[in-house]
Amino acid sequence: EIEYIGDGFLYHMVRIITGSLLRVGMNMWEPIDIQKILLYKDRKYAGPTAPALGLTLKKIDYIK
Repeated sequence: EIEYIGDGFLYHMVRIITGSLLRVGMNMWEPIDIQKILLYKDRKYAGPTAPALGLTLKKIDYIK
């Protein structure tokens, strides 16, 4: 289970982050690779977009 908390997300952002973390979990990448991807600021270095299957939006909080 992965929980994402933020005040805004780009289109498919959560699925892209999930795909990258799955690569680490499957020992295809090292955890440090995630930090490198963030430093590059380029989508082409990130992992694949995870399928929507199994992803659930549980809650939205609106802060006034």
